[in-house]
Amino acid sequence: MLIETAWGFLPDSREAYVRLHQPNYILFARYTDDVNSGPYEPLLDAFAEEQELKDIEAKFQLSFKGRLATSEDRRWGLWFAYTQQSQWQVYSADISSPFRETNYMPELFGSFRPGVDVGSLKFNLLNFGYTHQSNGRADPISRSWDRLFVEGGLDSENFALIVRAWTRVEFSDEDDDNPDILDYMGHGQVTALYRRGENTFSLMGRGNLGTGKGAAQFSWTSRPVLGPLRVHFQLFSGYGESLIDYNWNQTTVGLGVTLNDLL
Repeated sequence: MLIETAWGFLPDSREAYVRLHQPNYILFARYTDDVNSGPYEPLLDAFAEEQELKDIEAKFQLSFKGRLATSEDRRWGLWFAYTQQSQWQVYSADISSPFRETNYMPELFGSFRPGVDVGSLKFNLLNFGYTHQSNGRADPISRSWDRLFVEGGLDSENFALIVRAWTRVEFSDEDDDNPDILDYMGHGQVTALYRRGENTFSLMGRGNLGTGKGAAQFSWTSRPVLGPLRVHFQLFSGYGESLIDYNWNQTTVGLGVTLNDLL
């Protein structure tokens, strides 16, 4: 099963378990149909000549997780995870090729393998915990939010369905850089993953039914082409590709390489 292997639920797995978490990839070229320049205008105005962000940039993600404690049968575990995603204007030499946005997301959560049959699938994952996400920037481009979440996963030999729901941990309005973020990011997401041979296809969807806003992302990962590296294609459409873009609607497409899939 995909989930049991990825989460170290097998009884003979190591107690101290560290591995890659979300996909670790670099998109050498990622194109957007609508550049979100608004938040950066005060910074761009500092250049003597009028400059603009490019619609092609690089995007990469680093992600890992580690098991802090576990039961003897490995069905229970306490985990820490960290994911960092960056959008890099590497092709914008005229404005010193800045990192347009970097998001940092640490998570602390418990994990359990129910091991319950649900039709042809098996309910093999139940996570519950806390996540913080921010871009580490100062006003006026600071963005952050904190969430409590619960996540369930069903899988078979070559298919997995992961459902995550969250509630935002609210702070006072004066400390909130993005009070309407749930209008665009919604209260949860669903990810389906299908493995055919050595190729992996995944589709993620999230949204807010009340506002009609959300996003979808499709990705394809090939068989290994250079050591562990695989070709990685990514297509995103909607709101919230990054925190600075949480209320910005765009369609992006990128191509690069990855070390791992979601599972």
